[in-house]
Amino acid sequence: MCDAGPKSVPQAGETRTMTLQNSSYRPAAGEAGAAPGSAARPQAGGLRALAQRHLSKLVVAPSFAAILLFVYGFIVWTVYISFTNSRMLPSYDLVGADAFAKLWRIERWYVAIENLLIFGGLFIGVSLVIGILLAVLLDQRIRGEGVLRTIYLYPMALSFIVTGTAWKWILNPGIGIQQFVRDLGFPGFTFDWIVQQDTAVYTLVIAAVWQSSGFVMALFLAALRGVDQEIIKAAYLDGASLPRIYWGIVLPSIRPVFMSAFVILAHLAVKSYDLVVALTGGGPGYASDLPATFMYEMTFRRNQIAIGSASALMMLATVVAIIVPYLYSELKGGKRV
Repeated sequence: MCDAGPKSVPQAGETRTMTLQNSSYRPAAGEAGAAPGSAARPQAGGLRALAQRHLSKLVVAPSFAAILLFVYGFIVWTVYISFTNSRMLPSYDLVGADAFAKLWRIERWYVAIENLLIFGGLFIGVSLVIGILLAVLLDQRIRGEGVLRTIYLYPMALSFIVTGTAWKWILNPGIGIQQFVRDLGFPGFTFDWIVQQDTAVYTLVIAAVWQSSGFVMALFLAALRGVDQEIIKAAYLDGASLPRIYWGIVLPSIRPVFMSAFVILAHLAVKSYDLVVALTGGGPGYASDLPATFMYEMTFRRNQIAIGSASALMMLATVVAIIVPYLYSELKGGKRV
C-alpha cells in the first residue's frame, strides 16, 4: 500500500483568516454573479424622487398654461384692441383713446351704468339681509333644519339662464302672478313690472336675490356655527337678550364673512349677462341693459369691436376696484396674525 504522506492541517488562526477573507469578498458590478440591475437602481430611484418632487407642478402646468393664454392673454388682446379703430374685424393700428371717448358719448352706456348701480345695490343689500336672517333662523337648531337648508340652497344649483326663464313666466302679466291673482277674484290687481321701462330692472333684482340668497345664507351659517358657544352662554348669564347677543357679539365676530359675501355678490352683479338675456332681453328697448349686455350688443351685433372692448375694460376696472382692496385687507390682516 502506498502511503499518502503526512497532510498539513491548518491552524486555528489560519482558518479564521481565510474565513474573513472569503466573507469580505464582494463581486464588482461587472463581474459574473453581481445582482442584475443593481447599477440601475440608484438612477431609477433618483428619477422617481425627481418625478415625485415635481409631480404637482406637472399636473398644474396644463391648466396654468390654458389660463395664461385664454384669460390673461385675451385681456391683453382686449386692451390693445380698445386703443384701435376696430369695427367688424380687428384692426391693429393704434389710434389712442378714441374708443373710450366714443363710449362715454353713448346714451345707452349711461343707462347701463345707472341700471348696474340700481341692480347691484339692491341685489347685494337684499341678498345680504335675507341671507343673514335665514342663517340666524337656522342657527337656532330648529326642527326640520336639514329640509329648510336644502330648500334655501336649491336655487343655487340652477344656472341664471334657468332662473331667468322661470321668472320670465312667473312675471309675465298674461300667465304669471298678475293673472293668477286676478283669477282669484281681484280683477284690478296689476303687476306688470317686466314690461315697463321704469321697473324692468327691478325684476332682475327679484330673480337674482331668489337665486343667490341661499348661497349667502350658507356662508353666514357656516360662520355662525364657528362662533365659540361659551361666549354666547356667558352673555346669556349676564342677562343679554338674543338680538343683543347677535348684534353686539356674534355678527362682529364674523365680519370677514360680510366682506367675502360682498365681493362675490358684487362680482356677480358686474358680470351679469345670462340673467338679463333670459329674463328681459335688455328691454323694453334697452331699459334693463347692464354693461355686460351693452358690451355684447356693441361687439357682436353692431360691429363696434373697439367700443365693446373699451366697455369690457370698464367692467374689468370695476371688478379690480372691488377685489384689490379686499385682497389688501386680507393680506394685511394675515401679516398681523
